[in-house]
Amino acid sequence: MTEHALSSQESYDPNRLLDTLLERMNLKNDAALSRMLEVAPPVISKIRHRRLPIGASLLIRMHETTGMSIRELRDLMGDRRTKYRLSDAQGKPKAPPAEQAPAGGQPSHFH
Repeated sequence: MTEHALSSQESYDPNRLLDTLLERMNLKNDAALSRMLEVAPPVISKIRHRRLPIGASLLIRMHETTGMSIRELRDLMGDRRTKYRLSDAQGKPKAPPAEQAPAGGQPSHFH
């Protein structure tokens, strides 16, 4: 793992974001937060224990319910990336599967 990737993981702290949301929205606990965000309580627990990342849809939901900017929400959880890179596989159209007929020229499902 590169030093940059390691340092960015060390600064990632979803608890800071969740705790800030609790405070700003005057909520008592994670159960109240899950109700506000309309997600199941285990989702918040998994995020707190770093078994589930905060996905784009949840980040947007946080933005919609709190009025906080996406940038502010990302800063609170330690995500300071300015660009997102897609893998080579993402964004490319899928090649159609090659149709292969058996030697007789008929597709195999007719035999």
